[in-house]
Amino acid sequence: MRTVCRAFWLSGPGEPAIFETPLGEPGDGEVVVEARFGAVSRGTETVVAKGRVPESEYERMRAPLQEGDFPFPVKYGYATVGRIVGGAPSRNGEEVFVLHPHQDVFVAPEAMAIPLPKGVAPERAVLGANMETALNAVWDAGIQPGDRVAVIGGGVVGLLTAYLAARIPASNVTLVDINEARRGVAERLGLHFAGPDSLPEDCDVVIHASASQDGLTSAIRAAGFEARIVELSWYGERPVTISLGGAFHSRRLTLVSSQVGEVPQSHRARWPHARRLAAALALLADDRLEAIISGETAFSALPEAYMGLLADPDTLCHRIRYD
Repeated sequence: MRTVCRAFWLSGPGEPAIFETPLGEPGDGEVVVEARFGAVSRGTETVVAKGRVPESEYERMRAPLQEGDFPFPVKYGYATVGRIVGGAPSRNGEEVFVLHPHQDVFVAPEAMAIPLPKGVAPERAVLGANMETALNAVWDAGIQPGDRVAVIGGGVVGLLTAYLAARIPASNVTLVDINEARRGVAERLGLHFAGPDSLPEDCDVVIHASASQDGLTSAIRAAGFEARIVELSWYGERPVTISLGGAFHSRRLTLVSSQVGEVPQSHRARWPHARRLAAALALLADDRLEAIISGETAFSALPEAYMGLLADPDTLCHRIRYD
């Protein structure tokens, strides 16, 4: 059994590093997981890496099994796929997804080690946390068969949300993004694509995931009479101005928030977090979702590459391969 692990920490703004730390023994109800793959979540991790988590959100924004406190030093991340190598003997060798920061081997509660569904490759299962956010957003949106839907913002969560919405029978889903490079990814997922100058009109549901003021303005423009706008973006400490004149009132629009920390009220009584995450993992069986993986870096090289990956607008899901 290993006694030392390598963990990725942010020591200060834009200061990533890997440190060796002791690895504890698993206790009752715990397992040891050897990481195989992970993922950098560009949107949230950019806010964390730049020290932009609002002080009021320090506790709510803690990732599961995070160490350290905001702003720094902090060990952050929430997408690790690995193999159980210690702890519960009955689960030894099992491939699992764990909401754990970037680390090559770790101890975690057994209940948090969610088995990978049959047909979901470990390399693709790193999308599990993002797919869980997308599933939550679709629930919050209340999309019905036949609805005209616009998703504004073609990052990982926006793409996955549009992908799920397009699977609802007879729905008409358009992904909107200012980055023309997103067109190819959208089309590989079977989605319509539009730039901000060709917004769909009179939508029944609009989901905003661009984390930009202009994107939210576009969401209001695309919404039809008494439509529902779901705000899925997280802005950190950045203030946002919303245009609430004109169409917002005359169309009687509804603006609601979606955040993965809580299961929507429509499902909360029957869906604990573990059931929702297991369902999200099962949704990753489609090979087309490989289009969302935009690159891969060895764990040992992550500190050197990290800030560049966060700054690159073409980064979608960047996979970590543990070496």
